Amino acid sequence: MTSGAILITGAASGIGAATAKRLAEKGYKVYATARSDGALAAAKRAGCEILNLDVTSETSMGTAVAEIEAREGSIGALVNNAGYSQPGALETLSIDAVRQQFETNVFGLLRLTQLVLPGMRRQGRGRIVNISSMGGRLTFPGEGAYHASKYAVEALSDALRFEVEGFGIDVVLIEPGFIRTDFSDATINRIKMSDGNDPYAAFNRAVAAATRAAYSPGTIAKLGGEPDDVAAVVERALEIDKPKPRYAVTASAHVLLAMRSLVSDRVWDWLMRQRFPQPTAHKA
Repeated sequence: MTSGAILITGAASGIGAATAKRLAEKGYKVYATARSDGALAAAKRAGCEILNLDVTSETSMGTAVAEIEAREGSIGALVNNAGYSQPGALETLSIDAVRQQFETNVFGLLRLTQLVLPGMRRQGRGRIVNISSMGGRLTFPGEGAYHASKYAVEALSDALRFEVEGFGIDVVLIEPGFIRTDFSDATINRIKMSDGNDPYAAFNRAVAAATRAAYSPGTIAKLGGEPDDVAAVVERALEIDKPKPRYAVTASAHVLLAMRSLVSDRVWDWLMRQRFPQPTAHKA
């Protein structure tokens, strides 16, 4: 017997919530997870099973996987969605904040994948869907820590795809562009704002403004999308016999990834200077 159970992390809001709802309504057995099951009321109404799962806790991850495998035999698909952005000029970020970024976006993703793979190998099939970002293949100023975590997700996925294909397990990357969720508000709230004596004060304010503009009504936001746009691509990646290694989602992802592939580093830096003030030494 093979399991059709789908485990989704970070399902309390945004892309994770939309994916859980969409798949449950299509008749899939979905285990929607978040750090608090109280945040999963919408997923429960949609027909999902709900579980506590904190991707920064070994105990929490192990318990959740064991519970699903006890019920289902194994996990058929894992959607690694949990993640967040820690913005700001790199010099201004505490190392603890950057470590926490990687604990959630990278180490938790890898460890949870390790925990579900033995069951997938036993049943001879499985699918790992990692929610990356167009930011895993290009970099915006002020988002270095977040982009670094997504570059890591891309590298891990590329290696894992080769390593587990022989066991009947597919690994798929989903690379959304701008998606209209509360992600942008949470990102802005994490930016360290300081007084004018900070050499990065104006830069960090510009990062906050650019982030807000990217998700607000306007030219850039028109190239974005909704969480369900990503959920639809996740559904396709789960259903198709031979999924592609990568799926870019939204016009913003397609346009910006194409642009980045065509221009040099110097030209990209010039383009970024059109949107962000470059930090410089104050002259007397």
